[in-house]
Amino acid sequence: MLSYVCLNWVFLVLFAGPTVSELDVIGEVGQNITVPCHYKVRDRNGITSMCWGRDKCPNSKCSRPIIWTDGWKVTERHSSRYQLKGDLQRGDVSLTIVNAREEDSGIYCCRVELPGWFNDQLVNKKVVITKARISTASPHTHTSEQTSAPGSTSESSFTATRTWPSVSASEAPQTASAPCSGTSDCLDVTANLQNTSVSLPSQQHPEHGLYIGIGSCAALLLILILALFLT
Repeated sequence: MLSYVCLNWVFLVLFAGPTVSELDVIGEVGQNITVPCHYKVRDRNGITSMCWGRDKCPNSKCSRPIIWTDGWKVTERHSSRYQLKGDLQRGDVSLTIVNAREEDSGIYCCRVELPGWFNDQLVNKKVVITKARISTASPHTHTSEQTSAPGSTSESSFTATRTWPSVSASEAPQTASAPCSGTSDCLDVTANLQNTSVSLPSQQHPEHGLYIGIGSCAALLLILILALFLT
């Protein structure tokens, strides 16, 4: 039983090869997203081919390949949105997704084809593309004040207040509550409105009453004095 388990483990390692799963790569829609991947290059003989593909790395090659290199340059590309901007001859084979979209989210496989059997370097990366954030800051409003030139008078600077005397309901002109029944009625109503005048109450002076009271008192005093003399 133990030998059977060990044998399965050996086959799994041989056919799967060394696989490395690193942290997720998160970006927003419209950005350029870089999915890192590197391998060691000791000399020119260590430069080798590699590929990028969608989904996890299979036993060989790349499933759903999107870009290939021969170690020196890109030999095959699925779309111009997939680019290798790193130094390929130094082992920088990081994938750059230009103008990322939501459908670019998923698992990406970086497979570096190293010499020897089952020596390929496999790196699985999970890419998450989210929608761009919407700013909620309120727009700034600017208000400007108009100033008048020196010596000029602005109409809005002064407010004229005029107080009209109150008019009782009986003195106010009467308006027709119902529409005119004929042309003659409308003419009569118009003439009445034009001929109606509002009488303003005359201003009363309290000084006149005071004078009259003083005069009355003086007359009474004179009458009393005359009466005393006569008696």
